[in-house]
Amino acid sequence: MTTLLQRWRSRWGRGTAPAAGALDDARWIVADVESGGLDPRRDPLLAIAAVGVHFAPVQGERGGRRPRIVLGDRFELLLRPSGAPSASPDKANILVHGIGIGAQRAGLDPAEALQAWESYIGRSPLVGFHSAFDRTLIERAGRDALGRAPDNPWLDLEHLAAVLHREPRQRSLDDWLAHHGITCLARHQASADALATAQLLLKLWPALRQRCDGRFSTVLDLAAGHRFLPLRH
Repeated sequence: MTTLLQRWRSRWGRGTAPAAGALDDARWIVADVESGGLDPRRDPLLAIAAVGVHFAPVQGERGGRRPRIVLGDRFELLLRPSGAPSASPDKANILVHGIGIGAQRAGLDPAEALQAWESYIGRSPLVGFHSAFDRTLIERAGRDALGRAPDNPWLDLEHLAAVLHREPRQRSLDDWLAHHGITCLARHQASADALATAQLLLKLWPALRQRCDGRFSTVLDLAAGHRFLPLRH
Protein backbone atom coordinates (compact mmCIF):
# COMPACT_ATOMS: atom_id res chain seq x y z
CA MET A 1 0.00 0.00 0.00
CA THR A 2 2.84 2.39 0.75
CA THR A 3 4.19 1.81 -2.74
CA LEU A 4 0.77 2.62 -4.23
CA LEU A 5 0.53 5.82 -2.20
CA GLN A 6 4.00 6.90 -3.31
CA ARG A 7 2.93 6.32 -6.93
CA TRP A 8 -0.17 8.50 -6.55
CA ARG A 9 1.89 11.26 -4.93
CA SER A 10 4.63 11.16 -7.54
CA ARG A 11 2.10 11.39 -10.34
CA TRP A 12 -0.55 13.75 -8.95
CA GLY A 13 1.10 15.71 -6.17
CA ARG A 14 1.86 15.68 -2.49
CA GLY A 15 -1.67 15.38 -1.16
CA THR A 16 -2.22 18.99 -0.18
CA ALA A 17 -5.60 20.68 -0.35
CA PRO A 18 -6.60 21.19 -4.00
CA ALA A 19 -6.33 24.68 -5.39
CA ALA A 20 -9.48 26.50 -6.39
CA GLY A 21 -10.05 27.17 -10.05
CA ALA A 22 -12.04 26.31 -13.12
CA LEU A 23 -13.10 22.73 -13.73
CA ASP A 24 -10.93 20.57 -15.96
CA ASP A 25 -13.69 19.74 -18.44
CA ALA A 26 -11.28 17.78 -20.64
CA ARG A 27 -10.96 15.05 -17.98
CA TRP A 28 -13.87 13.53 -16.10
CA ILE A 29 -13.30 11.06 -13.27
CA VAL A 30 -15.68 8.10 -13.02
CA ALA A 31 -15.66 6.84 -9.44
CA ASP A 32 -17.05 4.05 -7.29
CA VAL A 33 -16.70 3.24 -3.60
CA GLU A 34 -17.10 0.32 -1.24
CA SER A 35 -18.37 0.82 2.28
CA GLY A 36 -18.90 -1.06 5.51
CA GLY A 37 -22.68 -0.89 5.16
CA LEU A 38 -25.58 0.70 3.35
CA ASP A 39 -25.81 3.97 5.30
CA PRO A 40 -23.40 6.53 3.80
CA ARG A 41 -23.97 8.90 6.74
CA ARG A 42 -22.71 6.36 9.28
CA ASP A 43 -20.84 3.42 7.76
CA PRO A 44 -17.09 3.58 7.01
CA LEU A 45 -15.60 4.20 3.60
CA LEU A 46 -13.47 1.14 2.75
CA ALA A 47 -12.30 1.69 -0.84
CA ILE A 48 -12.26 4.27 -3.61
CA ALA A 49 -11.60 3.43 -7.24
CA ALA A 50 -11.77 5.59 -10.33
CA VAL A 51 -10.81 5.84 -13.97
CA GLY A 52 -10.33 8.91 -16.15
CA VAL A 53 -12.40 9.73 -19.23
CA HIS A 54 -10.53 12.17 -21.48
CA PHE A 55 -12.00 14.28 -24.26
CA ALA A 56 -10.47 15.14 -27.62
CA PRO A 57 -11.88 17.44 -30.33
CA VAL A 58 -13.73 15.84 -33.24
CA GLN A 59 -12.18 16.94 -36.50
CA GLY A 60 -14.61 18.83 -38.70
CA GLU A 61 -17.24 19.19 -35.97
CA ARG A 62 -17.27 22.62 -34.38
CA GLY A 63 -17.36 22.27 -30.63
CA GLY A 64 -17.60 18.51 -30.89
CA ARG A 65 -15.48 16.21 -28.77
CA ARG A 66 -15.19 12.49 -28.23
CA PRO A 67 -14.66 10.75 -24.87
CA ARG A 68 -12.28 7.86 -24.32
CA ILE A 69 -11.42 5.81 -21.27
CA VAL A 70 -7.74 6.13 -20.31
CA LEU A 71 -6.77 3.03 -18.34
CA GLY A 72 -3.45 4.62 -17.39
CA ASP A 73 -5.40 7.30 -15.53
CA ARG A 74 -6.83 5.21 -12.73
CA PHE A 75 -6.96 5.18 -8.96
CA GLU A 76 -7.66 2.50 -6.35
CA LEU A 77 -6.97 2.48 -2.63
CA LEU A 78 -8.26 0.64 0.44
CA LEU A 79 -8.84 2.69 3.57
CA ARG A 80 -8.36 1.49 7.13
CA PRO A 81 -11.51 2.35 9.10
CA SER A 82 -10.80 4.80 11.91
CA GLY A 83 -11.20 3.45 15.41
CA ALA A 84 -11.36 -0.16 16.47
CA PRO A 85 -12.80 -2.73 14.07
CA SER A 86 -16.43 -3.54 14.70
CA ALA A 87 -17.05 -6.46 17.03
CA SER A 88 -19.97 -7.46 14.83
CA PRO A 89 -19.04 -6.63 11.22
CA ASP A 90 -21.68 -6.74 8.52
CA LYS A 91 -20.84 -10.21 7.21
CA ALA A 92 -23.37 -10.00 4.39
CA ASN A 93 -21.81 -6.77 3.18
CA ILE A 94 -18.31 -8.28 3.33
CA LEU A 95 -19.51 -11.15 1.15
CA VAL A 96 -20.74 -8.63 -1.44
CA HIS A 97 -17.58 -6.51 -1.81
CA GLY A 98 -15.01 -9.01 -0.50
CA ILE A 99 -13.14 -6.55 1.74
CA GLY A 100 -12.77 -8.53 4.95
CA ILE A 101 -11.51 -7.40 8.34
CA GLY A 102 -7.92 -8.33 7.48
CA ALA A 103 -7.95 -6.28 4.29
CA GLN A 104 -9.51 -3.36 6.16
CA ARG A 105 -6.77 -3.41 8.79
CA ALA A 106 -4.14 -3.42 6.01
CA GLY A 107 -5.65 -0.36 4.34
CA LEU A 108 -4.18 3.12 4.32
CA ASP A 109 -4.74 5.66 7.04
CA PRO A 110 -7.87 7.60 5.94
CA ALA A 111 -6.08 10.96 5.97
CA GLU A 112 -3.34 9.67 3.65
CA ALA A 113 -5.82 7.98 1.33
CA LEU A 114 -8.08 11.02 1.06
CA GLN A 115 -5.14 13.35 0.46
CA ALA A 116 -4.11 11.05 -2.40
CA TRP A 117 -7.69 11.16 -3.71
CA GLU A 118 -7.74 14.97 -3.67
CA SER A 119 -4.46 15.10 -5.53
CA TYR A 120 -5.69 12.59 -8.10
CA ILE A 121 -8.98 14.28 -8.95
CA GLY A 122 -7.61 17.83 -9.02
CA ARG A 123 -10.32 20.02 -10.55
CA SER A 124 -11.90 17.28 -12.65
CA PRO A 125 -15.67 16.77 -12.42
CA LEU A 126 -16.84 13.46 -10.98
CA VAL A 127 -19.25 10.86 -12.33
CA GLY A 128 -20.94 7.99 -10.51
CA PHE A 129 -23.98 5.75 -10.68
CA HIS A 130 -26.34 6.66 -7.84
CA SER A 131 -23.58 9.11 -7.06
CA ALA A 132 -25.22 10.58 -3.96
CA PHE A 133 -24.06 7.48 -2.08
CA ASP A 134 -20.43 7.78 -3.27
CA ARG A 135 -20.39 11.53 -2.75
CA THR A 136 -21.77 11.37 0.80
CA LEU A 137 -19.27 8.70 1.84
CA ILE A 138 -16.24 10.46 0.35
CA GLU A 139 -17.17 13.92 1.60
CA ARG A 140 -17.98 12.70 5.12
CA ALA A 141 -14.72 10.75 5.26
CA GLY A 142 -12.82 13.83 4.05
CA ARG A 143 -14.35 16.06 6.70
CA ASP A 144 -13.64 13.48 9.41
CA ALA A 145 -10.03 12.83 8.36
CA LEU A 146 -8.92 16.18 6.89
CA GLY A 147 -11.45 18.71 8.08
CA ARG A 148 -12.51 19.39 4.47
CA ALA A 149 -14.17 17.79 1.47
CA PRO A 150 -13.56 18.36 -2.26
CA ASP A 151 -16.14 20.62 -3.89
CA ASN A 152 -15.90 18.97 -7.33
CA PRO A 153 -19.38 18.59 -8.86
CA TRP A 154 -20.89 15.14 -9.41
CA LEU A 155 -22.95 13.78 -12.30
CA ASP A 156 -25.32 10.91 -11.51
CA LEU A 157 -25.30 8.60 -14.51
CA GLU A 158 -28.56 6.99 -13.39
CA HIS A 159 -30.30 10.33 -13.84
CA LEU A 160 -28.70 10.86 -17.24
CA ALA A 161 -29.61 7.39 -18.50
CA ALA A 162 -33.21 7.88 -17.37
CA VAL A 163 -33.51 11.16 -19.27
CA LEU A 164 -31.89 9.89 -22.46
CA HIS A 165 -34.06 6.76 -22.51
CA ARG A 166 -37.19 8.52 -21.19
CA GLU A 167 -37.28 5.87 -18.47
CA PRO A 168 -39.31 6.97 -15.44
CA ARG A 169 -38.45 3.94 -13.30
CA GLN A 170 -35.36 3.73 -11.14
CA ARG A 171 -33.09 1.23 -12.89
CA SER A 172 -30.04 -0.47 -11.39
CA LEU A 173 -26.56 -0.35 -12.87
CA ASP A 174 -27.00 -4.01 -13.82
CA ASP A 175 -30.11 -3.08 -15.81
CA TRP A 176 -28.32 -0.40 -17.83
CA LEU A 177 -25.21 -2.51 -18.37
CA ALA A 178 -27.36 -5.32 -19.74
CA HIS A 179 -29.34 -2.90 -21.91
CA HIS A 180 -26.13 -1.64 -23.54
CA GLY A 181 -24.36 -5.01 -23.71
CA ILE A 182 -21.63 -4.07 -21.23
CA THR A 183 -19.94 -6.84 -19.24
CA CYS A 184 -18.63 -6.04 -15.77
CA LEU A 185 -15.93 -8.50 -14.78
CA ALA A 186 -16.50 -8.23 -11.02
CA ARG A 187 -19.66 -6.46 -9.89
CA HIS A 188 -19.48 -4.81 -6.46
CA GLN A 189 -15.72 -4.47 -6.78
CA ALA A 190 -14.97 -0.76 -6.92
CA SER A 191 -12.46 -0.67 -9.78
CA ALA A 192 -14.55 -2.99 -12.00
CA ASP A 193 -17.73 -1.02 -11.27
CA ALA A 194 -15.98 2.27 -12.05
CA LEU A 195 -14.79 0.91 -15.40
CA ALA A 196 -18.25 -0.42 -16.27
CA THR A 197 -19.80 2.94 -15.35
CA ALA A 198 -17.28 4.70 -17.60
CA GLN A 199 -18.23 2.34 -20.44
CA LEU A 200 -21.88 3.22 -19.86
CA LEU A 201 -21.03 6.93 -20.15
CA LEU A 202 -19.46 6.25 -23.56
CA LYS A 203 -22.51 4.27 -24.68
CA LEU A 204 -24.77 7.17 -23.69
CA TRP A 205 -22.61 9.78 -25.41
CA PRO A 206 -24.13 9.68 -28.94
CA ALA A 207 -27.66 10.21 -27.59
CA LEU A 208 -26.37 12.85 -25.18
CA ARG A 209 -24.76 14.82 -28.02
CA GLN A 210 -28.12 15.02 -29.75
CA ARG A 211 -29.46 16.87 -26.70
CA CYS A 212 -26.60 19.12 -25.57
CA ASP A 213 -23.06 20.26 -26.40
CA GLY A 214 -21.35 17.77 -24.06
CA ARG A 215 -19.83 20.25 -21.63
CA PHE A 216 -20.10 19.03 -18.05
CA SER A 217 -22.33 21.92 -16.99
CA THR A 218 -24.83 21.29 -19.77
CA VAL A 219 -24.78 17.54 -19.16
CA LEU A 220 -25.63 18.24 -15.51
CA ASP A 221 -28.54 20.40 -16.63
CA LEU A 222 -29.74 17.63 -18.95
CA ALA A 223 -29.53 15.00 -16.20
CA ALA A 224 -31.52 17.25 -13.85
CA GLY A 225 -34.48 16.70 -16.15
CA HIS A 226 -35.03 13.28 -14.53
CA ARG A 227 -37.14 15.09 -11.94
CA PHE A 228 -39.74 15.90 -14.59
CA LEU A 229 -40.17 12.36 -15.92
CA PRO A 230 -43.67 11.05 -15.16
CA LEU A 231 -43.92 8.77 -12.13
CA ARG A 232 -40.26 9.38 -11.32
CA HIS A 233 -40.86 9.84 -7.60
